[in-house]
Amino acid sequence: MVLPSMEAMADTVQRIIAARFVMAWWFCNKVHNIPEYGDPKNEIKWIWSAPFQQGFPEHSSYHLSDQEKENNVVLMCNHCDNPPCVRVCPTKATFKMEHNGIVAMDYHRCIGCRFCMMGCPYGARSFNWFDPRPHIKTEINPEFPTRMRGVVEKCNFCADRLAMGKEPACLEAAKEVGALTFGDLNDPNSEIRKVLAKNPTIQRKPSLGTK
Repeated sequence: MVLPSMEAMADTVQRIIAARFVMAWWFCNKVHNIPEYGDPKNEIKWIWSAPFQQGFPEHSSYHLSDQEKENNVVLMCNHCDNPPCVRVCPTKATFKMEHNGIVAMDYHRCIGCRFCMMGCPYGARSFNWFDPRPHIKTEINPEFPTRMRGVVEKCNFCADRLAMGKEPACLEAAKEVGALTFGDLNDPNSEIRKVLAKNPTIQRKPSLGTK
């Protein structure tokens, strides 16, 4: 039996330093036409950084040094194997792609009920309270749709780029320091399987069973 691919990404030992994170954040915004409102309350987050204890509150992380635990970590949608956001969406605007496990969105189906935001335990979803298009600071990318007022959005794991044989935008931006590793978990020879086999790993809020 041929297994479908299961795309995944790992932050290798928090090597995505502040300057490189800014590049990853900026490039993600540019590729996906993400608005910048200049207000943390209305921020649209596809990729962001947060203190270690905020990102991984259930882990003592004995294998990490104090310095590593004091650093910020890179966060984005987990693309859960058991995604609560998919279960609560009444219009199937949020769905799981069967061939690669990515949790994706159809913005035209989103009715703005925000059930998915309440269902997501990782804070990975944002709501457009305003028309986002006037707030796009970079040149608009015609290859990716702009959103509209009243819809939710989140990281789509660059499913559109993967379909064209490209890498995720954040990975491309952080490539120089080898901070992020991407690959197919179902491929035993993939780079991410090698990284996970050689390094201790942790998951966000494993007690929730979202996997």
